[in-house]
Amino acid sequence: MTALSVHDLTVAIGGRSLVDGVSFDVAPGECIAIVGESGAGKSLTAAALLGLAPDAASVSASVLSVDGVDVRRFTEGQWRGVRGNRIGLVSQDALVSLDPLRRIGAEVAEPLAIHTRLTRAERRVRATELLESVAMPSPAVRAAQYPHELSGGLRQRALIASALAGEPAVLVADEPTTALDATVQAHVLGLLREIADAGTAVVFISHDFAAVRRVADRVLVMRAGRVIEQGAVADVLDAPAEAYTRELIAATAHEPRVDRFGLGDAVLTVVDLSKTFAGVPAVADASFTLLEGQTLGIVGESGSGKTTLARMIVGVEKPDSGDLRWSGEHRVQLVHQNPLGAFDPRWTIGRSLREAIAAGGVPRAARAARVSALMAEVDLAPELARRRPSQLSGGQRQRAAIARALAAEPDVLVLDEPVSALDPSVREKVLQLLGRLQRGRGLTMIFVSHDLDVVAAVSDDVLVMQDGVIVEQGPVAAVFTAPQHPFTQELLAASAG
Repeated sequence: MTALSVHDLTVAIGGRSLVDGVSFDVAPGECIAIVGESGAGKSLTAAALLGLAPDAASVSASVLSVDGVDVRRFTEGQWRGVRGNRIGLVSQDALVSLDPLRRIGAEVAEPLAIHTRLTRAERRVRATELLESVAMPSPAVRAAQYPHELSGGLRQRALIASALAGEPAVLVADEPTTALDATVQAHVLGLLREIADAGTAVVFISHDFAAVRRVADRVLVMRAGRVIEQGAVADVLDAPAEAYTRELIAATAHEPRVDRFGLGDAVLTVVDLSKTFAGVPAVADASFTLLEGQTLGIVGESGSGKTTLARMIVGVEKPDSGDLRWSGEHRVQLVHQNPLGAFDPRWTIGRSLREAIAAGGVPRAARAARVSALMAEVDLAPELARRRPSQLSGGQRQRAAIARALAAEPDVLVLDEPVSALDPSVREKVLQLLGRLQRGRGLTMIFVSHDLDVVAAVSDDVLVMQDGVIVEQGPVAAVFTAPQHPFTQELLAASAG
């Protein structure tokens, strides 16, 4: 028996097949993962399963059955009767997916209003029960809150509760843990596994092989719209047959850096730095030293204070107390977590770079050449300077953001989650770029991330933050190999699965 059956699925736009002949079945109680880079076709496959392919797309399949129902020729009206009832969706960005003007309880109850005859009072009770079923703390309290009042992990739980409200036979989870911290990610993945074990067929879309190993029974590897390899998770991940699969897996596994050669004198000494928002400490008595040529990693969960600490270092936030003691004059630049939001969407990349170059005092006559040089330095084709941020891929936007930060000729580069949303191979290329730039320019870097594998790959030393406090610090190899603090141990255990 299968809950979802897909044979020869093809999705074409403008005569070009973006999903080409994809076939798989998912049984009740089974979790199948679909992995691949951006553009591989995995999210478009998920959209086709839900009748949500773009209007311009042409979708065909020899078999497309959801919970025993042939949906190949469904109208939008018929799909509305299936979505949320027979098949549910958990999307990547819970903050965008949840209505900011609607309370969490009402959001979870919406499928109940569509697919059941429960009264409003009964829906309210059932919504609270659903939130409790996904391990939402204080579910009755959370039901009365708005999405912005919840953390990323709690918002994702609310989205899962909403997807489960109609008791679907199939649950499609499209990159549901991409931006979550290791411990929160572990909880959400555990929840998805429990949902599968309870009898729901789960389709898990991801580019995170560690997450796939933790939650899935079988895995499909997609490239350029086709499935190039599939099988049991252990078989594919431990002994991949395809070179492309081996490349993807290699990009997600790094050993902690052990060499700390070439580090110079102290560039920055931070002493008892503290910052409070609305009476709640964000950073409390942080003290550490940043050395010339060093990459210092900062890790911790959402709300741990790592971004606030980074913002105080670059001068965006002013500390309430404590000292930032710079040894001489140093230029500091920030690379934001979300380059799409950091760029002016109306401007081309070239114009944004020219603005940054002008701010650095470069004469007008020399700016065009400087733009070209910066683009080349971060491996961006010159013609991309004429495009707007929305016309670039995620990796290209991140390179453009790095180029803009370099325009001011910084000595210290502070990077806040610079690769969190990138696919493994793209992320690996950006990390290699940063390493090359650091060596070529003699940069000192602070690297803020929730991804411990990435921090291990790039950092000499690491700070571990919890609730605004640095609970452990030292060489990354020592901290990650033999963590002393219970919270560090918990983070590493969650990251390892």
